[in-house]
Order: sequence, then C-alpha cells, then structure tokens
Amino acid sequence: MRSLPAQMVLTSIALVLLTAIAAGVPSAWLVRGKAQEQAWARVQQGMRATEALYAANLRELTALATLTAQRPTLRTLVDGGDASGTWSYLEELRGGAGLDLVAVCDGGGNVLSAAVSGLAVPAAGPDIDSTICRAGESAGHIVSYMTDQDGSDPSSMPGVWLLAGRAIDPSPSTPGATVVVGSRMTDDAASSLFERTGLEQSLILDGKVVATSLPGGSRTGETSGNAASRETSRLSVGGLPYYVGRTPLTQVAPSLVGTAEGAADEGATMEVALPVSDLAAAERRLLLGLAAGIVLVATAGSVLAALLSRRISRPLESLVAAAEALREGELSVAVPDVGEVREISLVARALEVARQDLRRTLDELREEKTWTDELLEAIVEGIVTLDDEGRITYISSGAERITGARRGNALGLPCDEIMRPSDTDRPLADVMPLPGRRATINVTFADGRRATLAVTGAHLMPPDQGSDRTALVFRDVTDAESMHRVMGHFLANVSHEFLTPLTALAASTELLRDQAPDLSRDEMQELLIALHVGILKLHTLVDNLLEGASIEAGRFDVSVQPVTLDQIVAEAVSTMRPLLDRQGQRLVTSLPEEVPVVLADRRRTTQVVVNLLSNASRYGPDESDIELGADVTGPSVRVYVADRGPGVPAGQRDSVFHRFVYRGAGDDRSLYGAGLGLSVVKAIVESQGGKVGVEARAGGGAEFWFTLPVAGDA
Repeated sequence: MRSLPAQMVLTSIALVLLTAIAAGVPSAWLVRGKAQEQAWARVQQGMRATEALYAANLRELTALATLTAQRPTLRTLVDGGDASGTWSYLEELRGGAGLDLVAVCDGGGNVLSAAVSGLAVPAAGPDIDSTICRAGESAGHIVSYMTDQDGSDPSSMPGVWLLAGRAIDPSPSTPGATVVVGSRMTDDAASSLFERTGLEQSLILDGKVVATSLPGGSRTGETSGNAASRETSRLSVGGLPYYVGRTPLTQVAPSLVGTAEGAADEGATMEVALPVSDLAAAERRLLLGLAAGIVLVATAGSVLAALLSRRISRPLESLVAAAEALREGELSVAVPDVGEVREISLVARALEVARQDLRRTLDELREEKTWTDELLEAIVEGIVTLDDEGRITYISSGAERITGARRGNALGLPCDEIMRPSDTDRPLADVMPLPGRRATINVTFADGRRATLAVTGAHLMPPDQGSDRTALVFRDVTDAESMHRVMGHFLANVSHEFLTPLTALAASTELLRDQAPDLSRDEMQELLIALHVGILKLHTLVDNLLEGASIEAGRFDVSVQPVTLDQIVAEAVSTMRPLLDRQGQRLVTSLPEEVPVVLADRRRTTQVVVNLLSNASRYGPDESDIELGADVTGPSVRVYVADRGPGVPAGQRDSVFHRFVYRGAGDDRSLYGAGLGLSVVKAIVESQGGKVGVEARAGGGAEFWFTLPVAGDA
C-alpha cells in the first residue's frame, strides 16, 4: 500500500502524462501523416515523369528507325545480299547512334542481320530472338533472351529491350524488309533515369530485378513485377527503407511478346523508389521531442505535487514513523504529540498509551522466555509439540540439531514431512509410543538422512478440553544402536574365531590322549600340525585384539630400528607355513637380490606380514599360489602379498582397512573374523612412516601392499 504523499505524486504525474499524451500524440500523428502523404505524392509524380521519359525514349527510337530505314546504302546492301557488309554497316550505325541493337528483318519475320552491343560478330538466325522483327511499323518493348552459340556473350542474360521498327523502301529482292533499332534497359539506363527524375529506378522481370539504380543489398518487401495497374508499397534495400511505385511497362509501350525458350511473362514492371531514411529520422526526432516534452512536463508536475503533498502529509509522518517503530518492536521511543490536527493528536496519544502498556507486558514476557529458552537449550534431546492434526507447533534447538529442520520452515508442517518412519508406510502418529512410554523408531529426515530415535510421548492437555496437543521428546541413538550391532557382530565373530581353533585343539588333544599308542607317525604328525595351526590362529587373533585395544586406548607405539627385510619375511613365513601347508597353498616369495635394510619395528612389521598372509590364505582358494614379494622404489621398499581370491570391489578399497569391516567373498570362511587384522596393519605401517593399499590383480584376486623407508635414506 502506497503512502499518501506517494499517491498524490503519482496521481499528479498520471494527470500530466495523460494531458501531454492527449495533446502530443494526435499532433505527432498528423505531422507524420502529412509527411508520408507528401512522400507518396512525390512517388506518384516520379512515376508519371518516368512514364513520360519511357515514352520519349520510344519516340526517339522511332525517329532513329525512320532515319535508318531511309538510308540508300542500307537498301543497297540488303538487296545485294551482302551479309558481312550489311552487319558492318549496321554496327557502324549502332555505334554512332548509341544504340544497343540495329537489325534487318525480311518479310517473313526472320532476322537477316543484326548488330548487337556486346557481340563482336554478325548475329542472325538462331543467334538472336526473331521476335524483335515484330516491331515492324510500331514501337514497344520486348522481353528477350538473346543467346549466342557458345553462351559466352553477356547479352544472353534475360533483359528488357525498347524497340522501334520501320519498313525499308520496297525492294524487288527483299520485299517487306524492315529495320529495327533498340535500346536495352541496363543499370546505366536506370541510373540515367534516376539523374533525370531524382528517384531510384528499377525494372523487374518475372519477379527479378534486371536493371536498377539502387545500391546492392538484400531486398525485402513487395517486389512483384506483374502488377496489372499502378500500385504503391514499401521496400527495404540493404536495410534502407523506400517508398516505391510500380507500373506495368505496357502502360507506356505495348509489349512485343516473344522470348526464346518460350518465356511466359508478357511484360515488365518499371519501379520508382523514394528513399525515406530522412523521413524516418524526422519521425524519430519528432517522437523523441514529444517524449522529452512529456518527461519535462511530468517532472515539473511531480515537483509541484511533491511540495503540495509535503504540506498536507507532514503531520502524519511522525505518526507513521512511530507506528513502524512499534511494529518492529522499538518501544523505547515515545510517540510525538502532533497538535496541528485534533484527530491526529488523539491518535498519537492513544498510540503512546498503547506503547507504554505493551512495553511493560513485553518486558515480563521476555524474562519468562529467557528462562524457558535457557532451560530448553540446556536439554540435548529434541522436543516437538504437535496439534490435534499432527502439525508442528513448537520445535526446540535440540530437535533442530537432530532433524536438520529450521524452526521457521518447520512450524505448521505435518510431522511426517520432517521425519517419517523408515520401516513402514504408516505415519509417525501411528507408531508413536503411548504417553509415558518409550519406543525406538527408525526414521528418515527431510534431507534424506536416516537415524534411530528413542522417542517418549506425552499429552499437554486432556483430550476433553478440545485442544489436545502431543509433546514428543526424542534422542538420536543411531551411533549407539550402530555400535551395539557392530559389537554384537564383532563378539559373534570373535567367539567363532576362538571356538573354531579351540574345538579343533580339543578334538586333537582328546584323540592324542585316547589313541596315542595306536597312532602312526604320520597320523601323529598330522595331529601335531593341527594343534600348531590352531594355536597359531589363536595367537594371531590375540595379537590383533591386543593391538586393537592399545590403538583404541591411545597407547599404541612402535620402536623403529634398522632391520633387514629378509629377517622379517623369514619370521612371517616360518609362522604361517603350517597354516599354508594345511590349506595346500603354495607360497611364492620374490625379494630383491640385494635385500635392503629398512627402518621398522621388527616384531610389529612381522605381525603385518603375518596378518596379510593370513588374510590371503583365508580368502584364497585351496591349492592356489600366494605371492610375497618386495620392490625397491626410491627411498622406500614396497612389500606386497597377492592372492587369487575374489578380490576387493573398487568401492570398498578405502574402507577395508577400517575396524570391523569385513572383506566379502564367496565361501564360508569369509563370513567370520574379528575385523581388526587390516586395521592393525594400517596402524603399524603408518606409525612407521609408510603407506598401505590394495589393488585388483590381473587374472583375479587382490594384491595388498605396504611401504617401509629404506634405512640409508632415512
């Protein structure tokens, strides 16, 4: 809603603009119409002048045809049948008279000889359109497609010719012979007409411009050349506007129709064009002047209206400012007493009383709200209140943090738009716990996050009072639930890892106890190997559990000293040999010829190799090869263990070294494990300044690697 001063100013401006437009637009329209009327009158005048010039050209051609037909020499040459001499004489007459065509026709309407501008040889018969012979005793124009034998003559282009003919004095050898003279309408002819009329000239044939004085450029607008009567239109050439008038050339001279190859057009159209760029510029100046005048008058009227509205609205401005301050909560500034108008003064006093009462009330509410907000901020749980339709009426800061919703956006929305149950299509209201009870609900938030909430519900008001509201207090227990599941899985796997070797140990021990005297040496050896493998598995598991506990407790430490790599490899191979032999797996080692000295904790690095070999044995198939090798790469040694197991998917290669992450495979042995071995590998290697990684192996399987610094480069 606009203010009173603004409405007064806008109203004054509108009145001034309407007045200026009502006076200026008709004037501009009349002036523009008058200018266009004068321009069209000039076009009509130019059309008449052009018609007169065409008629004068035809009369001049008729006179030249008469003089040429009366020349005795011409009659003698025609009677003698001297074609070469006739052409030479005609060419001389053509050049002297400034004509484009001088021809002699026999009584049958055939061309005996013709001198044509642009042809350096005699023309007769098929070299020139015999329709020109129709000129006879008349004058007119002809649409001609004169063509020489090889097509190299420029006169082969279609054109419009003005012709006049006269009969040669009767001759016994050539009775009915006539002489025809003509002028071709070219750009030069059009330019000559332009110089004489002051208007651009064009000739149009079959919709194409064959002669023009206009500059080059694309033509847009009406360009038809077959008008039945005079017409006017607009035209644009090269982006410049023109007013044009067109008249069929038959209005000035009869058409001696005839074209080689059977042209269909029975005439041509002459066109005069008046450039109106200056007229358009004058119209623009007129419109700009009118617009400037309107703006000037509107500005003056606006200034006067502003001064008037200022005097009228001054008593209201201080009240408006006071009302705005009250609306924005600024209650410390008193409402001024405006005494110029009695009614306005009464309104000011009423506002001041309301301001004082409102300030006292707000101060009390602020104290209560501050205490409540501090209490709610101290509660980490989320608190949401819902009306009887399940819409949010309040959301605490803790609820904002948990759900990711903002109070300004969440208020008034259904609770299911902020968090909806993930495990069912039922709304949240159907799965909420009864008042005073607690439930664990999996939900999906508006931003797509999933979480597990521990929810408690309560009624704020008895239902029989008509405005039942429900309060939800919830806590994000996602991490706790996740850790509970992980630990349960971990304990189950560790229990299985302990139970399997312990069961094997118990069975082997019982067998030794009961049947030792009856067992052969090979059977005894097999039982001892089984006992050793079980103890080895338990030892590796206990080592990983202890290392994992020390890493978690922050007490993990390494003692880095120079040690040869073959010592570490030999100890790890010796430890893992029984397990590999039991699985029928072959260990292939590949170490450099000069085994480097590395900086490492010997015991812990041996544990790294043992863990990688154990991992390769677990996931590699029986009777397969496991490769253990090392490469020296600059200041470090890269140690790798490669198997032919199922490999590690590309999306899991970064997370496989985390705790409680299990490498998936296709056999039952992959389903168990503590999930600590690779995390211990990563912790030990990185504590020694190295790196770990896993890559896909050509032909299938995985290659786990780690690096150690060379002692000489440390």
